[in-house]
Amino acid sequence: MVKMIATDLDGTLLSPLGEVSERNAQAIRNAQAADIEVVVATGRSYQSAFRPIQKAGLNCPIICLNGANMYDLNGTFKNGIVMDKAVVKEIHSVVSKEDAYFELYTNQGVFSMDRSNFMDVLVNIMLSAHPGTTREQIEKRAEQRFQEEEFIFTEDFSEVFNNPEINVFKALAFSLEADGLERIKGPFRNRTDLIVTSSGFDNAEFNHPEAQKGVALKLLADERGIDLADVMAIGDNFNDVSMLKVVGRGVAMGNAEAGVKKTCSYVTDTNEQDGVAKAIEEIL
Repeated sequence: MVKMIATDLDGTLLSPLGEVSERNAQAIRNAQAADIEVVVATGRSYQSAFRPIQKAGLNCPIICLNGANMYDLNGTFKNGIVMDKAVVKEIHSVVSKEDAYFELYTNQGVFSMDRSNFMDVLVNIMLSAHPGTTREQIEKRAEQRFQEEEFIFTEDFSEVFNNPEINVFKALAFSLEADGLERIKGPFRNRTDLIVTSSGFDNAEFNHPEAQKGVALKLLADERGIDLADVMAIGDNFNDVSMLKVVGRGVAMGNAEAGVKKTCSYVTDTNEQDGVAKAIEEIL
């Protein structure tokens, strides 16, 4: 019997334009009415994750930054898993050599390269991922992201590395070159001091090895006295695998990466066709 549902956001609960459909929202409300706790588990920061959930009239605990941060129903910060600054410097050095786009998610906001660079990268990436979407729609979505995140634009990340009051929770690199992403990920594979994953074909995400969605979800389920066998998780990409593997019912989105689908016993519809709602309706 499912007692808890964990859902990813981008490519899963959210549409390509970053919104929760009414059918998805209603399915979540129906699950909550049936005493099933619904949890958001995302690579986004809390602020960026909270806004579309709030806009849809929903209220859920949020596991964010791939498990590095957790917030309760009231938006109270529960825990933070910090990356080693020396490791973050290594990542930045490799990313810089590939001339890829770079972000650091910290306790003082998101440190990013200049805004024009960000816009160019994001628009190009979204056009590649969603060729049926117009450039105007994508630029509007990109502008929206500046409102969702607390961006601090910098050309010198040493101010982050050298400030002891800044804690880094996640590093993120974007590139449209698959070879470039592989060269970025390569030096960090099979390391014990960090975990490398991705939330899309165009990025590489780096976290402390304990900052994984599956680890955070287990902590939350244990706190609630819920066995992971009674948890359903829904996701579409490789940063979801850690939770899809540990739960009793792992559900891949219809638009999920092939490797993600292989880890799941169930596949639902795409995020454009209310796949989350259909997965919830089935268990209800």
